[in-house]
Amino acid sequence: MNILIIETVWMGGAPYKFLQKTLLTTFSILPTLQARELAAITPKQHKVTLINERYTEIPYETKFDVALLNFVTSTAPRAYTIADTFRKKGVPVVLCGFHASGLPQEAKQHADSVLLGRNEYGWLTVLQDIEQKHLQPFYHAPPYTTSVQLPASQVSLPGFMMTGALEATRGCPYHCEFCPETNTEGGATFFKRPISEVIAEIQTIPQKILMFYDTSLTVDPGYTKELFKKMKGLHKKFFCNGNVDVLAQDPELVRLSKKAGCAAWLIGFESVCQDTLNMVGKTTNIVDEYAQAVHNIHSNHMAVIGDFIFGFDTDTPEVFEKTLSVIKDLDIDVADFSILTPFPGTPLFEKLDKQGRILTKDWKLYNMGHMVFQPTHMTPEQLERGVQRISNEIYGISMTTKRVVRSLRWGLFAFFVVFFRNLVAMMSRRRLFE
Repeated sequence: MNILIIETVWMGGAPYKFLQKTLLTTFSILPTLQARELAAITPKQHKVTLINERYTEIPYETKFDVALLNFVTSTAPRAYTIADTFRKKGVPVVLCGFHASGLPQEAKQHADSVLLGRNEYGWLTVLQDIEQKHLQPFYHAPPYTTSVQLPASQVSLPGFMMTGALEATRGCPYHCEFCPETNTEGGATFFKRPISEVIAEIQTIPQKILMFYDTSLTVDPGYTKELFKKMKGLHKKFFCNGNVDVLAQDPELVRLSKKAGCAAWLIGFESVCQDTLNMVGKTTNIVDEYAQAVHNIHSNHMAVIGDFIFGFDTDTPEVFEKTLSVIKDLDIDVADFSILTPFPGTPLFEKLDKQGRILTKDWKLYNMGHMVFQPTHMTPEQLERGVQRISNEIYGISMTTKRVVRSLRWGLFAFFVVFFRNLVAMMSRRRLFE
């Protein structure tokens, strides 16, 4: 069969300039690896075309036997338009991703079938059913067991990609109420690939720079330590996600990550208020441990990329200055800011919907840059302006230059990570709030 897989659909807007496009192509982090893994596991007798709509036009005139679209909530309107276009041409359409899993009945209105959860083996069944003309409306993710083998994500991609991608583990057991990853089918089940299998995949990845797409490489510190020991000598550089508790309390894991080639840890701090963290179930975060986690990483010459979310029910207008102060005090190298977004399928969405606090279900606004529900202690406009204000201050020329220069002490590669991530953030921050 001739198969089209679209890993990212694009809502449009002002076109990227050459420098922005180059930086995003080589250094950006995709919402998910799911489309690439589905492409990788597709039997070789089929022809697969894998595209990212941000950089490649949809080949509507090519005759495909099936089109698979992976998408997130903010791109759902565009995904449905693409799906409807292909179906009018008689091409079967399969939809997947966090939004399709969160609202499968809605997705089914624009598709012949919906693939729920992280469901590579369901995709194999889809292909068989298409050939046998018995395509089912929904394919649920099977429970993970030790007999399930997660596929590698290494597939041929168009264009120049400086950063390779893989996952060693899958799933997150912590059940944060706002997270679409842990609240999708099978998403709360933590699954580990055999370390030998991960090492073998790393050895086949041509790029020298890797991104681990694991929700967190600190869920099982023993596993991760063994992985890092095996990675030593592979001459790869990488960055990965981790949680505050382990990064603060386990300096051995942090040291081993540096020896394995780690240049930066991405940490979901989410909030600098302990009451907020307790309310949303972020059990891995203790605010009093933030400084120790950052110190452990910096003392091993690695950078810290911190995620912060605004809009929790405990947030007051003072949260912005408090967060800004903590970022400065901790010398965080890159800060990503977003507005709390109740993605369909999460407990947060269900709670706010029942309370009548959802202001809009215009999915294109669900990009973590718009307030789509009624906050408790601020107006939506106040909260949006507060996030824009802290973003503009952090990514002003003076503070950005200071962070980039400071990162020289971590080594050349960490410097480049900090430099390019800050540059992308400076160029992209206004686009998010449009």
